[in-house]
Amino acid sequence: MKPIFSPSIPLYKPLLAAGLFCCTNIAAQNHFSKKELLEDMAFLKESLEETHFNLYAYTPKPEFDANYDQIKQEIKKDSFSLLEATSLFQKVISKANNGHTEIGFPGKSYGEYANSGGTVFPLEIAFEGGRSLIRKNWSSNDNIKIGSEILSINGVAMDEILSDIYPLISAERAYFKNAKLELYSFPRYYWQIYGKQDNFEVAINSNGLTKTYMVDAIDLIEGFEMKRTELITSERKLNFINESAYIKPGNFSGDKEKYQKFIDSAFAEIKKRKSESLIIDLRNNGGGDDSFSDYLVSHFANRPFKWNSSFKLKTSDFLKEHTRKNYDTTTTFWQKVLNHESGEVYDYKFEPYQPQPISKRFQGKVLVLVNRQSHSQATVTAAQIQDYGFGTIVGEETGEYASLYASQFQYSLPNTGIVVHVSKGKIVRVSGSTNEEGVIPDIYIKDHLLDEKDEILEGLYELLNQNN
Repeated sequence: MKPIFSPSIPLYKPLLAAGLFCCTNIAAQNHFSKKELLEDMAFLKESLEETHFNLYAYTPKPEFDANYDQIKQEIKKDSFSLLEATSLFQKVISKANNGHTEIGFPGKSYGEYANSGGTVFPLEIAFEGGRSLIRKNWSSNDNIKIGSEILSINGVAMDEILSDIYPLISAERAYFKNAKLELYSFPRYYWQIYGKQDNFEVAINSNGLTKTYMVDAIDLIEGFEMKRTELITSERKLNFINESAYIKPGNFSGDKEKYQKFIDSAFAEIKKRKSESLIIDLRNNGGGDDSFSDYLVSHFANRPFKWNSSFKLKTSDFLKEHTRKNYDTTTTFWQKVLNHESGEVYDYKFEPYQPQPISKRFQGKVLVLVNRQSHSQATVTAAQIQDYGFGTIVGEETGEYASLYASQFQYSLPNTGIVVHVSKGKIVRVSGSTNEEGVIPDIYIKDHLLDEKDEILEGLYELLNQNN
């Protein structure tokens, strides 16, 4: 396997509902001493400095250190819960402002809270244009309308609430933090910050009129988790509408043989139907492995291609020890990690990927859908297609940068067992641009993520019909 993104080190692996309750690599105990927390915090900082490709790329070291010292001062009492420890360490690592260097949502604590009859805030929120808009209403109050703006909760303005939540989320910018908050859901993070509450006073603006409502908390499992649909979907499907074929490849991960069979059969059917245009949907895609995405692109690329212009890695003593314990050291990728000097930054080269034979290749118009929930390898793939001119990008800017610090690996803190994800590499998009921005669509269509309407796909079909 050529890529950095082996199944062991996905570029980005989103937290889905099933994973929220996972306890893997978390210590059995739920409370830790002040000494244990301080030891883990020091270990976290030292390991980040040693293993991250460039820990201070977005945050200067003095600022990172000042944040670390401030959080350290918060460790005063004798005992801390796992949830408290996770929140403290998230505030340390998120200061790097790197989406792939993170401590995830506290799933074990959330699962225990759920199983003890926990409740959560009943409104799900999307963030657009500086406003907090209601996406789902799980409360019993039908007067609260989808699309209305939440101004405050329990007398606390939304700007202040977000300023409390943001330090828990690793991301390069507020736009991406909001995308991650939408992905993992506002009610979950609100619980992490403010704990269990029985009811909420919510100030809501609808059509220029502000009203205050009292809403009750809802049962976490039956009232929330069992009703909501996760934004990221691994669904794979092929549809045909008029002269257009529509393919949703799902995440770039899983059973590679099954994935390739799906892609092969889909393009065979597209060719059989003589479709004039092909729509590839990379929205709400969690990313994964470039060997999956390159296989997709090979079915419409008109020349050999790569998925980056530069991919550099940094190795370290810590990473080498981790590699010997966890990975197949006979592979070229991990051999290079071991063979380079610790602390060294080196290039990892990829051979051009060859297009499929013309007999299997789609040669019509290709349109690629993206939104702020097109993560990691989905973002990289959209940038690749755009830079080579293989297709037209449609939708809204991705939350993820197109050139980014990634090649994530994970390890656990020694006392708490909290899992840490770190970027040991830097990827530059095919064009060579390192602008701090996502993939900018060629055709912009806003995705509201508020209701069942599909603004991007419906808007694209309208454009296609106008051109026919």
